[in-house]
Amino acid sequence: MTQWGYSGFRRSALFTLLLAFTMTHAVHAATIDDLQTGWETAKYQLMGTAQTESFEQLIKTADAFTAANPDVADGWLWSGIIKSSFAGIEGGLGALGLAKKAKADFERSIELDPDAMQGSAYTSLGTLYAGVPGWPLGFGDDKKAEQYLLKGLELDPAGIDSNYFYAQFLADHKRKDEARKYYEAALRAPARPGRNIADAGRQAEVRAALAKLDD
Repeated sequence: MTQWGYSGFRRSALFTLLLAFTMTHAVHAATIDDLQTGWETAKYQLMGTAQTESFEQLIKTADAFTAANPDVADGWLWSGIIKSSFAGIEGGLGALGLAKKAKADFERSIELDPDAMQGSAYTSLGTLYAGVPGWPLGFGDDKKAEQYLLKGLELDPAGIDSNYFYAQFLADHKRKDEARKYYEAALRAPARPGRNIADAGRQAEVRAALAKLDD
């Protein structure tokens, strides 16, 4: 026996068991609602270091959730949303790794349930393809971007996110009249139960984008 002695070994073993129980409990305690609420807070209510730290913890939580619940499409979807949002905030080539992981998460969500959250994975994938650099640096592809964004609109024609992100794509490609149509549709989108923070934040983004069209 080592210098721990028998009693030390028992304490060590007990600590290991307690740690494993605590980690397992934490994983199972995390829910889809936790990921959603955490993302809304980090995205729309935090800034600077606090926002970065929140996203870093959210990524760990999302990864733990998907590891414990590999067949839950919404878990993979939120994992991708969290990673892609953080990639957008961080910017630069360092964010490309996060974008690639988000892409894999969205693709896994679609494999499990293409209709999850009214097809949000398609909209999110389209946004990634539109925002990431093309070859040889990344996987960006405008044609695929528009295809995915239109699929998202097909599944959620009145949604605030599906209309907003397609409008963004159109605006980025100088298709202003079309973009305005979808921005205005985003503003008319029905409120989502329990998504007050996200809806308010997205509406502010839509209004800012519309004002930019007029510049």
